[in-house]
Amino acid sequence: MSTDSLLKKIQLHQPLSRAEQICLPLLLSLPAIMAQLSSVIMQYIDASMVGSLGAEASAAIGLMASSTWLFHGVCQAINAGFTVQAAQSMGAGDEKRTRDLLHLAFKVCIGLSLLLMAFGAAISARLPLWLGSQGSVASQASVYILVFAFSLPFFQICELCSGMLQSCGNMKEPGFWYIMMCLFDVVFNFFLIYPTRNLTLLGLRLTLPGAGLGVLGAGRGTALAHVVVAFILLAIVLFRSPVLKLRREKHQYRTSDLHNALRISLPVGVESVMMTGAYVAATRIVAPLGTIAIAANSFAVTAESLCYMPGYGIAAASTALVGQCVGAAEIKLSRRMAWVCTLLGVAVMTITGALMFVSAPLVIGLLTPVAEIRNLAVSVLRVECFAEPLFAASIVACGALRGAGDTLIPGILGFGSMWLIRIPAIAFAVPRFGLMGVWVVIAGEICIRGIVFLIRLGGKQWTAKLTQESCP
Repeated sequence: MSTDSLLKKIQLHQPLSRAEQICLPLLLSLPAIMAQLSSVIMQYIDASMVGSLGAEASAAIGLMASSTWLFHGVCQAINAGFTVQAAQSMGAGDEKRTRDLLHLAFKVCIGLSLLLMAFGAAISARLPLWLGSQGSVASQASVYILVFAFSLPFFQICELCSGMLQSCGNMKEPGFWYIMMCLFDVVFNFFLIYPTRNLTLLGLRLTLPGAGLGVLGAGRGTALAHVVVAFILLAIVLFRSPVLKLRREKHQYRTSDLHNALRISLPVGVESVMMTGAYVAATRIVAPLGTIAIAANSFAVTAESLCYMPGYGIAAASTALVGQCVGAAEIKLSRRMAWVCTLLGVAVMTITGALMFVSAPLVIGLLTPVAEIRNLAVSVLRVECFAEPLFAASIVACGALRGAGDTLIPGILGFGSMWLIRIPAIAFAVPRFGLMGVWVVIAGEICIRGIVFLIRLGGKQWTAKLTQESCP
């Protein structure tokens, strides 16, 4: 069984066996999981390579982590308005409309990413101060976020090309090149972070060149990795993709395309801003606990993302799969695929959570040599591991609902969970229980959110409109 053959059966309204219904999400998810893991591995690379420079350098990157997620979330939300429609048009067998959507998406998404770049650059000097930092940590963080801002258009291209390829069922190439992005990041960081140094290997004394830029070098290394992969994925889309590649044809835009993109992207964008904005607010609340707490919190967040990024990979697959089912008017199948993907996500993240609980000292130890930071990070990380199964439920269910175009209610649910439960509880916990209290609150809020999203997925509301639209 191949991904293309199974997706073709959906488009041709041919029934899928129970084994095929399980196999298809697996085939789509594995490359997507690798793509998602690559993004956190890059952050892990930056944190671990800079960690050897001391607590302040680590805190500078950790302080900016939630802000970089916010910008990335907005970029991904903009893309969602077009990639969801592309998946649905592929399900309907309309390849021409998929290319029209791609052409329109490039104009809209890249234009908006340039505005985000300008905004990020404009606030880069003040942002660390707004987050409660000062001194050397603030100055290093400011430089890091400035470089990050200038890389946003290239990140947008990476995500748009990857999303469009995934909508067409091509999960392998985006996954492969996101893995390569990690390798590029290591190479660029190796020469940009550290100064020129001597190394003895097999009795030979070698001189390794280096720019010695520290935190700035980490930012530049990550940015350059995005630039390289952006051009590669763009070439794949424009010249190699059987569905998306350039043709001599006139592109037609519908008013409904922009309307639907706005209808999908706006709730996703608002949800992303509110969710990642809550991370920024939490960072601001934790900042008074000091450099050790900031660094420990950052490293725990980075390490935990190794657990939940597979969930986001499965969510990406569920968005594409449910979208294709909806486009083919296979509403019952879309519900089954949504549940198969969600249960798959829960199973995978239960395993990753258990592995992280056991390996937490090793994982954190690779990020920092500072014992005080390491011990605190391990303690809070292990608390979070118990919430991973329900975290998976919220992530993958949200992705499945997005594939059906149901973004408003999930956005409201996510906003309420983060801002009405998590942030007030963290503000209460910080002065009383320190960083450990913060992570107990986060684990509890994640469990509540997971239950709420399972209830939404189990209801009939998100497919009721689809059923009406599919009726003659």
